[in-house]
Amino acid sequence: MKEDQGIVIGLIAGYYDVQTSTDIIRTRARGVFRKNNLKPVVGDHVKIQIDDQGTSYLVAVLPRKNLIGRPALANVTQILLVMSAVQPDFSLQLLDRFLTFFSWKGVPVSIFLSKTDLTNRLELTKIEETLQYYQEIGYKVYYSQKEVASNLPNDIGSEQIWTLAGQSGAGKSTLINSLKNGLNQETGVISNSLNRGKHTTRTVNLFHLGKGYLADTPGFSAIDLTPIKINELRNYFIEFKRASKYCKFRGCQHLNEPKCEVKALIKKGKISKSRYDNYLLLRKEIENGKLPEYLK
Repeated sequence: MKEDQGIVIGLIAGYYDVQTSTDIIRTRARGVFRKNNLKPVVGDHVKIQIDDQGTSYLVAVLPRKNLIGRPALANVTQILLVMSAVQPDFSLQLLDRFLTFFSWKGVPVSIFLSKTDLTNRLELTKIEETLQYYQEIGYKVYYSQKEVASNLPNDIGSEQIWTLAGQSGAGKSTLINSLKNGLNQETGVISNSLNRGKHTTRTVNLFHLGKGYLADTPGFSAIDLTPIKINELRNYFIEFKRASKYCKFRGCQHLNEPKCEVKALIKKGKISKSRYDNYLLLRKEIENGKLPEYLK
């Protein structure tokens, strides 16, 4: 009997593909996981045992850094958020929703604006001017597949796991195809009536890119923010959190409190009014405890 460690890079029909330092080993999980109500997922760092007959078993899951998505992905280092310029239309409300969710999960985000070749110059300029604000508050923004392809392999560090996320039909599978020759993920057709696409990726897999891994996942299209504590929501808008140290009250919610630095910066044009409006919308959503109709 020998033991090894690795990362779960794929899951299919109850089998786990584990990348060790030397090989990919297909294994099954011991029954103890079901007994303890713990299911190994893609991205998990695990221990496996291989018996004298060459049969392998997944026997332990090492502590996770995080767990996000449905289907789930563990130990995510960075999100590459794909937002389309058109088909479906660019949405600041959806962008802020994703950024809030991943800020809550403690995972950094980079933004890729897809389908820029399908929109006119005037509309694209408006979107680029809007995204300039997001760059100023700390988000890296890519505007072409070529730019992503030239940067991403250098950005992904040793054993890091990056994943694509974004609205349905935004072009995640198309981007993966451009990054990894031979994957040929099925690309989707947009439903014009709903202005959204259908997910064409149905499983989570990790692919080697740079010194680590890139994941493609069908999750993150209608993320639920209602579990966030309403008094903590302000902390997940990164520019609000920076400014709040100058508010008069430590627990300022940036609503009607006197001497609120966030509202002062909005008046000065230094914090985006649309970001604040979306913050108020998310507060209402959390108060109501349910997803808005457009995301159902």
